[in-house]
Amino acid sequence: MALPESTYERLRATDCADEIAYVRACLRLYFAGPAASAGETWTPGLSDAVVTDIARLNKVGTFVLKALSRTPAHERPAELFQWLETYRRRTVSMNAACLMDSMAIHEALLDRRIDFVFLKGPFQQNLLYDDHFMKPSGDIDILVSPAGFLNAREALGSIGYEVSGKSRSVWWVRFLGEQHMIRGKGSKSSTVDLHYRLQQPGSPSPRDADGFLRRKRLVEITGAEVPFTSAADTLMLACISVAKALFNREPCAGYVCDIRASASRLGHADQQRVLDAAVSQGLEDTLLLGLRAADVLLGGTGTLLSEGAKPILSRIGNEDLLNMVIAPWLSSLRWPQRRTVLWELCGRAPVRYLSEAGWAASADISRRIFERPAGP
Repeated sequence: MALPESTYERLRATDCADEIAYVRACLRLYFAGPAASAGETWTPGLSDAVVTDIARLNKVGTFVLKALSRTPAHERPAELFQWLETYRRRTVSMNAACLMDSMAIHEALLDRRIDFVFLKGPFQQNLLYDDHFMKPSGDIDILVSPAGFLNAREALGSIGYEVSGKSRSVWWVRFLGEQHMIRGKGSKSSTVDLHYRLQQPGSPSPRDADGFLRRKRLVEITGAEVPFTSAADTLMLACISVAKALFNREPCAGYVCDIRASASRLGHADQQRVLDAAVSQGLEDTLLLGLRAADVLLGGTGTLLSEGAKPILSRIGNEDLLNMVIAPWLSSLRWPQRRTVLWELCGRAPVRYLSEAGWAASADISRRIFERPAGP
């Protein structure tokens, strides 16, 4: 869901180009590897508050912290470093609770013999970064088949999860293909996003979402094996998340980092297989958009995937794409029309475009009807 406009008010009121450049340099330093030590120099004119806002909204605070940890202590901005360490501790606490809840959910779904797979979250972070605590995970995302959706909801209900009121509408269930389920209240609450779709209307959806279930792998955690997306599907889902974020005009540098981490683990043959799979799913251009975003934010890699990404949405300059990813609140941004992006992501295929555009229009009508604010 799109972030509230109030989130960006302070950032819109300032020129944050230098702070964006600083965060970007820290991310590049992180991905350059442990041997790299030269990062962007902190200057007195930079705003701690703006840098922390950028890092928080993009969920990259721990990346920045780890990058700065490689620099000499006297060169680190003290207040920023302290904030980042606090951010890291909160992430550890949040994700530890998420892991515990995930294991309870795994057991409940396993007992009912429901076919499912975990998406994103601490499991993915450990697979990509050897660290369960890179990004805060407030929700647990699960994918099931459409046929298993009701059974999965009942299984979650048996361990105390209830459907959130806002996600009971036709728009959520039919068009988004998901529901929020919550257990508990306040700081002790736990939220599950139960999916049977993998993309919102307005961006191309996978032709075969059940394939993500068939290709799952088992990941060991606390002595148990839990189902998680394959390496190729993990990359594809990160690219889907970037397309969704751009549609909603949300910051998404954290997802772009996942794309780079996922792609870097694939050899040449694996990269070709990913491209072929994306074509069969109708998501080739969604994949390439995510890869181009990674090259713009983190630097090109010269790999098969990187080279193939260059032409996608070429009418959007690199500087604009960078800001769309990391600072979508900027008033100077020249956003393309959403239908133009959809046309490109559909491979400029008229039949596919009309189908996706019709689905998006139906979803919009449904949202206006069923998501209408309650009257006085």
